[in-house]
Amino acid sequence: MSVRRVPSESGRVPIPKAVPAPPFDPELGVVLAALSRESREPVTPENLQARQERDAATRPRPTAEDLRADGRFEVTQWCVPGPVGAPDVTLVSARPAGLVGPLPLLYYLHGGAMVMGNAWSVLPRILREWALPLELAVVSVEYRLAPRAQYPGPLEDCYAGLVWAAGHAAELGIDVDRIIVGGKSAGAGLAAALALLARDRGGPGALGQLLLCPMLDDRGSTFSSHQMTGLGVWDLTSNATAWKALLGDRYGAADLPPYAAPSRATDLSGLPPAYVEVGSAEMFRDEAVAYANAIWQAGGQAELHVWPGAYHGFDGLAPRAALSQDARDARTRWLRRLLAQSGTGNRAAG
Repeated sequence: MSVRRVPSESGRVPIPKAVPAPPFDPELGVVLAALSRESREPVTPENLQARQERDAATRPRPTAEDLRADGRFEVTQWCVPGPVGAPDVTLVSARPAGLVGPLPLLYYLHGGAMVMGNAWSVLPRILREWALPLELAVVSVEYRLAPRAQYPGPLEDCYAGLVWAAGHAAELGIDVDRIIVGGKSAGAGLAAALALLARDRGGPGALGQLLLCPMLDDRGSTFSSHQMTGLGVWDLTSNATAWKALLGDRYGAADLPPYAAPSRATDLSGLPPAYVEVGSAEMFRDEAVAYANAIWQAGGQAELHVWPGAYHGFDGLAPRAALSQDARDARTRWLRRLLAQSGTGNRAAG
C-alpha cells in the first residue's frame, strides 16, 4: 500500500491514500443514511455563514420557563463579567428544585465546532439525564463563536464564567470543591483546554473533566481524520473550516499554545480525572485516544471509551440505538463514581 507522509511533527503516523473505514453500527447506519443531503454537506469557508444562520434559526433554544419543566428545576440566567476588554458572558444555571445545601456542579460547554450552538439547547437532556438522578447543579456557558470571536476569546469567556461561578458558589448553591468541567465535541475541546488553563493559572480546580467526542487537534494529521474523509456527519473538510475560523492567521502555526488545541500539550500532569469518549468510526478517534494515553503517561487518570461503529454525535442523532443507551449509561456511571469518591453523599452514589 502506498502512503504519503504528512508534514507535521515527528512521530505522526503515515496516512494511507485509501484504507477501508470501520463499519458503522447497523442501527446508527440506518439513521445516518436517512439524514438529508443538506445536513451531511461539509462545512466550508464558502457556506459557513449560511450554516451558522441556519443553525441559529433551527437549533432549539428553550426558554427559562421551558427548562423549569413545570417546577422540577430552578433556572436562572446570569450576565457576568467577561474577559478584560470583552463583553459580559451569559451563564444559564439550573438545578433540581427543592434540594437543600450546596450541590456539585457540572460546568458545561456546548458543542457546535466553535462556530455554532448555544447554551440553552443542551440543557434539557443534561437536566433529565444527570441533574435529576445525580442531584447536580448545571451551568451552561454562552461563549462567543468563531469567526467573529477567535482564539483566545471563546476560551477566555469560559474561564471568566468558571472564575465567577467559583467565586459565587454560595449564591449558586454549589460546592466549589466539586466542579466538573465537561462538554461535547468543540465543547469537550474547550473543557480540556479549560482544565489546562485553570491548572496553569492557579484558577478554580476541577473534580473531573467530561470529554465527549472531543475536538482537540487542529492539525488534521491523524490516521482517523483521513480514514473517515467524506464519511459520517463531520469530516476533515468541515473540521479544517472550523479550526481556521477559530484560529485565523494562527491556523497551523508551529507555536500554537495547548490552550488553543489541547492535543498540542506536552505536559498533561496535574489534571483532574478525565472521561474520554469517542466513536471508532469518526475522525476524532485517534486524537481522543492519544489524549487519554498522554494523560496516563503523565501519571494521571482517564477512562477511555471507543464505541464500535459510532460516528460523531451518534447518541444525539440516534438516541434510541442500543449503542447510544450504553454510552449514556457509561457516562452516568463515571459521574456517579466520581461524585461518590469525592464524598458528595450516599444519595448520588446509591
